Amino acid sequence: MLSVENLTKQYGDLAAVDDIGFAAGQGKIFGLLGPNGAGKSTTINCISGLLPPTSGTISIAGFDIVRNGRKAKASLGVVPQELALYEDLPALENLYYWGKAYGLRGADLESRVRDVLGYIGLADRARDLPKTFSGGMKRRLNFGCGIVHKPKVLLLDEPTVGVDPQSRQRLFEMVEAERDAGACVLYTTHYMEEAERLCDSLAIIDHGKLIAEGTVAELKAQLGARDVLQLNGEFSSGLGAAVVARGIGDLEVLSENDNSLTLTMTAASQYLPAIFESISGAGGVVRETNLRSPNLETLFLLLTGKELRE
Repeated sequence: MLSVENLTKQYGDLAAVDDIGFAAGQGKIFGLLGPNGAGKSTTINCISGLLPPTSGTISIAGFDIVRNGRKAKASLGVVPQELALYEDLPALENLYYWGKAYGLRGADLESRVRDVLGYIGLADRARDLPKTFSGGMKRRLNFGCGIVHKPKVLLLDEPTVGVDPQSRQRLFEMVEAERDAGACVLYTTHYMEEAERLCDSLAIIDHGKLIAEGTVAELKAQLGARDVLQLNGEFSSGLGAAVVARGIGDLEVLSENDNSLTLTMTAASQYLPAIFESISGAGGVVRETNLRSPNLETLFLLLTGKELRE
């Protein structure tokens, strides 16, 4: 349903998206995972036709977004990170507007707006203005506007940003319902827990480049049993190499500076006393310790040497 090949978006010398490609199928959720500024929103904007790609091709339901944009967009629903609502129009009028924009009319439009209002839990607030809504209610209405025409391909750009836990849970359920109804869902996020819960497969991007792709299980398998040990304190230059030189298990250094040291190894908890002793012997001081078991967060650290939310 969605195919992206060799997509590049260039701004002068900056490649916001750098030769990435992936495909997403019907009835599946494909995640695009990366930190803020990784290129996720630029990718979404190219897929939706808001930005022309510098190079590469994008196909939606068999239609090229550049050469046959009208037919490609007819199958597309977009829920942007920034709210796409008319604050001074009642909730149902927002839905009417977007339904008409995609060609719904008459009884079909009336029925669909009524169904969506119930679906997003706003039937009792249908005639209220969005400017009176909570953040979570606005997010749900934003979602409703993106699905009112029953799109075959649904683009969700960080749809849970700034919402309360209850609204986030409801949004998760709606995303899963769209998948179960047969939609192809592209979901961007920088929250690992969202990707692990929702996505059938995903791509991890950083600085506009695709650095890993596969199912959640396949990506976790890349880790093996390696843990990530993050230490904060006072560390001299070259301390990481000095610790590794002690020959403690399969210890490796992911990143280091004067205040932090990030290490990875198998079964790290068994070697903590030896690690701390070697750091102290090399002139370092550990003030804080964080040990993580293998998950997508640790995979991102292993691939990039930095935190996902940095």
